[in-house]
Amino acid sequence: MSVLIVGSLNTDILVRVRRAPSPGETVLGSDAEVQPGGKGANQAVAAARAGASVAFCGAVGRDSFAPVPRQALSAANVNLTHLRELDVPSGVALITISDGGENSITVASGANARLSPTDLPADFSGVSHLLMQQEIPQETVLAAATRARAAGAQVMLNAAPARELLGELWPLLDLLLVNEHELAQLAGTSVDQEEAAARSLLSRGVGTVIVTLGGRGSLAVTQDESIRQLAHPVEVVDTTGAGDTFCGVLAAWLSGGAALPESLEAANVAGALACTRLGAQAAMPTRGEIEVALRS
Repeated sequence: MSVLIVGSLNTDILVRVRRAPSPGETVLGSDAEVQPGGKGANQAVAAARAGASVAFCGAVGRDSFAPVPRQALSAANVNLTHLRELDVPSGVALITISDGGENSITVASGANARLSPTDLPADFSGVSHLLMQQEIPQETVLAAATRARAAGAQVMLNAAPARELLGELWPLLDLLLVNEHELAQLAGTSVDQEEAAARSLLSRGVGTVIVTLGGRGSLAVTQDESIRQLAHPVEVVDTTGAGDTFCGVLAAWLSGGAALPESLEAANVAGALACTRLGAQAAMPTRGEIEVALRS
């Protein structure tokens, strides 16, 4: 079965610095690097490298930034039949990475903010899993979820960046993927008790809540059980794209028929492996690398 990803694609401009600047401060950094990015494109590449059959629906402009993410998706064998070209700027992300591996990101959404329900595929048949994020308009997320659910696909939403969800969307979600910050915002509480916070979201209709916990691993909460996965130990070089790797690999494993615990473990390991290399898509592991790490 196949994974359809509806989401954003950007050109990332990265600068490495000793430490992140304080407000009003200028900090000298490395030469700028230009790389493909965007949460949607990142997750598509992660899923494809993990062995899934992946199609992508998103939008770029007709400018010099568009070829960067387009070519990267093509190189990863992602189906681009539903990639739209609009008469607006392409999405761009400005990323600062400190020596400690932490990153800060500013996004100019461009064409991503103009992806509309009319740009979605007319036919969702053959799609086993739909994966989306929140860097595209909410009405487009809702329309895609509605069509996917009607076609019998599993609906997955990575609620990043953090913002409130449309009320109609909650019961359409089979899996909601969040980090601790996103969980706190959606639950309206602190996450000292992340399991209780995640469980509070189930009452809104979502099937499963999955929380990424950084160095503490991940947590999946359903109506019947809670599953915890410890973090895979690695030496962190760059955390950029680790969350997107987790989401894409989770979708890939699930679309291949794996159970949730097995899929969660693979996503955990893949996210950790992505932290051992520089960049977002460039750091994403292959299925073979994930399987080797799982055996170890």
